Amino acid sequence: MGCDALIPGLGDFEYVLTVVGLLYVVKLAIQTLWAIVNGIRDHWWSRLWKKHLVEDYGKWAVVTGCSDGIGKEYAKELAKSGMNIILISRTLEKLQKVSTEIGQEYGVETEIVQLDFMTGRPIYEDIAKHLEDKEIGVLVNNVGVMLSHPMEFELSSDKDIWNHINVNMASVPAMTKLILPGMLSRGKGAIINVASIAGLHPIPLMGIYSASKAFVDYFSQALDWEYRGSGITVQTVTPSYVSTNMTKFSELVHRPSVLIPTAQTFVSNALHTLGYARRTSGYWAHGIQVHMVETFVNKWMFMYGNYMWNSYLLWNMKKNQARSR
Repeated sequence: MGCDALIPGLGDFEYVLTVVGLLYVVKLAIQTLWAIVNGIRDHWWSRLWKKHLVEDYGKWAVVTGCSDGIGKEYAKELAKSGMNIILISRTLEKLQKVSTEIGQEYGVETEIVQLDFMTGRPIYEDIAKHLEDKEIGVLVNNVGVMLSHPMEFELSSDKDIWNHINVNMASVPAMTKLILPGMLSRGKGAIINVASIAGLHPIPLMGIYSASKAFVDYFSQALDWEYRGSGITVQTVTPSYVSTNMTKFSELVHRPSVLIPTAQTFVSNALHTLGYARRTSGYWAHGIQVHMVETFVNKWMFMYGNYMWNSYLLWNMKKNQARSR
């Protein structure tokens, strides 16, 4: 039995369906080509030109969550360009070590501000005092927390909940509120907000982390639109897995590889995109992942895939813990 007998009148729509199908394929092809062109521009073309961050943005950079990982590498890369660095984190010993290391290696001024973003609102008055009379050219909103490993929400603690709210979410607009007015008065500056590929869609077993990073992504994109033409650069960075303390719960997502760069490799790539990309993965391989998710993977597929992946990571972690006993 032919298709026409099963679906009477299909022939009348065959031309329309063919055109719609072709248009959809053309759309995907254009999106992919555009992503490739932008990727080349952001990740390779940008490397051909030396950046003058002090002249373009200002003398001082503020980096939150900078005692290790991505934050520490941002501080080092900015110092390498000649910027003075204000380091904000919670562990005094680590802050002093990073401050000394940067000062000796790059010959720039450094200041440390020891506090815990988990405390919430009261800390920002203290931060404001440290920023007085300084020309803040770059703000890197990097400080963040993540669940110690994938887990169902009922197993997370009250501390986990408020840490995600105070550290991942509240710190971004609060720090921006302190520093943006000075940038606007000078007509220059850059704000780098570190979000995550995890914020593109909800992620089961890491739901609170995913939601907090979606907040950063949305806030940062809105901020960029509001201040276009003001001289202020607002960049949203949406990385995938980076080999840092956050991923050490499983070697499957912690061992460095092409898809899982070290913090140094990631930041070296990401900072080159500043001034070229308003929203970037920061690293070329992550850019491919983000494009695939945003172009070919719907929310249900993303959630199902990540639920299965996080379930496997949890199973693998428990298996390794049992072996080590």
